[in-house]
Amino acid sequence: MELKLMMEKLGAPQTHLGLKNMIKEVDEDFDSKLSFREFLLIFRKAAAGELQEDSGLCVLARLSEIDVSTEGVKGAKSFFEAKVQAINVSSRFEEEIKAEQEERKKQAEEMKQRKAAFKELQSTFK
Repeated sequence: MELKLMMEKLGAPQTHLGLKNMIKEVDEDFDSKLSFREFLLIFRKAAAGELQEDSGLCVLARLSEIDVSTEGVKGAKSFFEAKVQAINVSSRFEEEIKAEQEERKKQAEEMKQRKAAFKELQSTFK
């Protein structure tokens, strides 16, 4: 979904199948997701000429290029700062998800202990 939104914002919307093919082209760990490392691989492959000209990844690489001679170093700096900020936001979400999962595990364990205690109490009355 994030890739879809990014491509739309860059003015190069892709179909669902196109997005899947884009991910498949650089998905090294076969999890059907783009890690930051795999995202960077797009630009490495584009620079090496390893992407098909009509592929969505080639379009993404072209749209994300920064011409330092026209933008100056400031443009590149803001680009990379935005990337770092996006990574930090996603890692915060991951931390929240992990905390929720831990809380659910804790609640499930407490429920299991309460049921065991109830059954033990119930067996004394039989």
